[in-house]
Amino acid sequence: MPYYNQEPKFQHGGQLKVGILLANLGTPDAPTAQALRRYLAQFLMDRRVVEIPRFIWCWILYCIILVIRPKKSAAKYAQVWTKEGSPLLVHAQKQALLLRGFLGQKINSPFAVELGMSYGNPGMQSAIDKLRAQNCDRILVFPLYPQYAASSTASALDAVWRVLLKTRNVPAIRSIRHYHDHPAYISALANSVREHWKINGKPTKLVMSFHGLPKFHLMKGDPYHCECHITARLLTEALGLNKDEYTVAFQSRFGKQEWLKPYLVNTLADLGKANTKRIDVICPGFSSDCLETLEEIAMEGKEIFTSAGGGEFHYIPALNENEAWIHAMTTIALENLQGWVSTDWDREQARKDAEMTKLRAQALGANQ
Repeated sequence: MPYYNQEPKFQHGGQLKVGILLANLGTPDAPTAQALRRYLAQFLMDRRVVEIPRFIWCWILYCIILVIRPKKSAAKYAQVWTKEGSPLLVHAQKQALLLRGFLGQKINSPFAVELGMSYGNPGMQSAIDKLRAQNCDRILVFPLYPQYAASSTASALDAVWRVLLKTRNVPAIRSIRHYHDHPAYISALANSVREHWKINGKPTKLVMSFHGLPKFHLMKGDPYHCECHITARLLTEALGLNKDEYTVAFQSRFGKQEWLKPYLVNTLADLGKANTKRIDVICPGFSSDCLETLEEIAMEGKEIFTSAGGGEFHYIPALNENEAWIHAMTTIALENLQGWVSTDWDREQARKDAEMTKLRAQALGANQ
């Protein structure tokens, strides 16, 4: 069996394109125990996600977690699953479609946009194959994680390079590391909050919840914790909030080891016990709503807060297909595509150049 994957058919004089690969975490194919078992096995075997020694972790994963957790997780996914499918996938696909349209208004040179997931479908192999089939010889990897973390952004880049390791004709690659402090991203977040407040009024406190990580990631040099707090500071400045009007917390703790604090569950319980009249919760690290926002925050989080004595609980949706966010994505992409795309590109001249290239190749004996 050959080591390298088969190359797409090459044609002399074909019009080269720039590819934009939107990279996200992934999602199971269905809200079933079987689909969750496949997804969790792939996700939780990533060394970027779980750094426990393999011989110990494999026993825990296959003998305990994948026996117990898939059924429970499937039940949770069933609560947020839509007629179109997984919320994360639906929103990410719409983002890709809208970004394609917005970029088309800004540049004339040919490009393509595809969505790839680190785990599940559509996978990175599928996304890169589609881009290369469209003659993309340059690819910008755009992870949909504003704050860099080894377990998210770096994991997505690993998935890309695992594909390219078996690619003979490797395209030029650029990647976006983070955009936690990008003005367009902060502006999109602030706009989302203001729109929510315009309809629902302002809360007693805004809770900004970020996905948690084990504390040792921070101690070993992962910048995620710092970048979350930078995002929070910039957002509160944009909204004009004082220190008593907001708080930052971290969600989705898993296992017994210490994670980044404060834990969201504790924060919500404390705010409830204090009889806080109303809180709004936003998750700035999620570009699309998914299980962690729709079930863990909007459902479980609300129950924790209200059961402890709190009043109103509002979840502010992720940016999803918010127009300000698509504009921000376009801005961020264009900044990283400099030199690769152009507004001066001329289709007719490009056609003539491609035809000349083809004729020269044929004169030298090429078959195409």
